[in-house]
Amino acid sequence: MSALFEPITLREVTIPNRVWMPPMCQYSAEAEGPLAGAPHDWHFAHYAARATGGTGLIIVEATAVSPEGRISPYDLGLWNDTQVEAFRRITRFLAAHGTVPGIQLAHGGRKASTDRPWKGGAPVGPEEHGWQPFAPSALPFDERHSVPTELTADQITEIVGQFAAAARRALDAGFEIAEIHGAHGYLINEFLSPHSNHRTDAYGGSYENRTRFALDVVDAVREVWPEDKPVFFRISATDWLQDGGWTTEDTVRFARDLHAHGVDLLDVSTGGNASGVTIPTGPGYQVPFAARVKAETPLPVAAVGLITEAEQAEKIVTNGEADAVLLGRELLRNPSWARHAARELGGEIRVPDQYHRSV
Repeated sequence: MSALFEPITLREVTIPNRVWMPPMCQYSAEAEGPLAGAPHDWHFAHYAARATGGTGLIIVEATAVSPEGRISPYDLGLWNDTQVEAFRRITRFLAAHGTVPGIQLAHGGRKASTDRPWKGGAPVGPEEHGWQPFAPSALPFDERHSVPTELTADQITEIVGQFAAAARRALDAGFEIAEIHGAHGYLINEFLSPHSNHRTDAYGGSYENRTRFALDVVDAVREVWPEDKPVFFRISATDWLQDGGWTTEDTVRFARDLHAHGVDLLDVSTGGNASGVTIPTGPGYQVPFAARVKAETPLPVAAVGLITEAEQAEKIVTNGEADAVLLGRELLRNPSWARHAARELGGEIRVPDQYHRSV
């Protein structure tokens, strides 16, 4: 039996295999009007294809908890009930075809209000549906980005409430797993790292203060999310800075804190919070970070980063480096990667009745 195709149960949610789809923004929602932030036919087809392809868990792309929390004006959101109803079409299909539906709740922080990547990804102003970004400190991400507005303590409390409200809507929309986006240089990651957080109040300075906002969000989401359903947290395990950034040691320490606050799995990525850094990429280049968290903490982990081959993914799980693998670009290239891998590894996998002739 292939380890990659063994089910895993977190709380009372059983995921049929360890081949998972990470959040990948599509930048394809309406930017304004009554359907702003709501998924439509593109999103349905995109996620449905990976579900029929055998993916065990699909975590829907970074979904903003407020209009200002979007990375781009074209991001998905969960700040109103129109969006809830639109998401139900996706969650119903995924669940009906054996895939667990998850969603990532996010706030873009100082990297918000940017254009679609295929149009350059530069910051956009009000004339292009943009807005003034917020951040823990008035520090721009890079020379292209404008200086963000430093959040007040009251605004921080308001955003914590927005995460909780979005989690309630995610549950109403039919999602089984909520993931909190604490990676890639977006708002929560900005609070965690001393590179981007220069505050001198209760949310900055010491490790305990810099992690306060993240844990407040976790507590608020966990309070409204059912006890029988898991909460994930996505983290950048390192800023890839030589000095003055978030480190792997911080991640290990924080993983223990997250576990104590009711998080059920750490989705381990890296980078995104500091511009101009050198990242040594290669096959599975981020897996060692997940493996260290798994070895040194009680928290289950998922690994990401240039995982492309079935045997490679199998070894990651078999060797105990991670409990699951998240395939991003590879699932964009091949929506049926899981079914192909099961055939190669001799794993058992659900196949839609309509596809049995292709097995």
